[in-house]
Amino acid sequence: MSAPLRLVLFDVDGTLADSQRAITAAMAAAFASVDLPVPPRDAILSIVGLSLPMAMAQLAPEAGPAVQDELVAGYKQAYKAAREQAGAGHSPLFPGAKETLEALHAVPEYLLGVATGKSQRGLDALIAAHELNFFVTRQVADHHPSKPHPSMVLTALEETGVEPSNAVMIGDTSFDIDMGHAAGVTTIAVDWGYHPANQLKADHMISDFTALAPLLQEIWKV
Repeated sequence: MSAPLRLVLFDVDGTLADSQRAITAAMAAAFASVDLPVPPRDAILSIVGLSLPMAMAQLAPEAGPAVQDELVAGYKQAYKAAREQAGAGHSPLFPGAKETLEALHAVPEYLLGVATGKSQRGLDALIAAHELNFFVTRQVADHHPSKPHPSMVLTALEETGVEPSNAVMIGDTSFDIDMGHAAGVTTIAVDWGYHPANQLKADHMISDFTALAPLLQEIWKV
């Protein structure tokens, strides 16, 4: 009897890709474009993973919806321009990320996917820049409520036909972990991302990509 399919879902920013410089630079440009003071770096990193409208509402609550919409547009414009100029160097992968994806992709019963606050365009550009052609399901902010709503994970489960007990959500923020819990899947936090590790109430935590494959084997007793 063949093993059941397993779904391994990854967040992107702060989990696979070290995009903090790109994010903080684009946020600074967006706030400057509407003559508002740039939020502190820690505040900016604290909203990574949220959809842009929700992030701007959190970073500039007094600005009002119209200015928040301008902030969203300014961020997208600045981020896109920087990405086109820098290519793969715009959001470099964390050490071991691609090698881990390649190894997991080679396991027949593993299906890989992403659940990210990035836009479809942003995700496609990052996948192309780093040649990450491993993902059978790609859930992005364009098509879902913001994390931690479970919609992204539930849709990925539906698309792949995998049961929640055979899926994991891997991320670096409380939004990722709360989303995974809400969808009923096992959660794995990474401690190198944008939220303090002691704030992540995940089922498991790893400090290096090399720990992921053995952990998955332990979770599913493969």
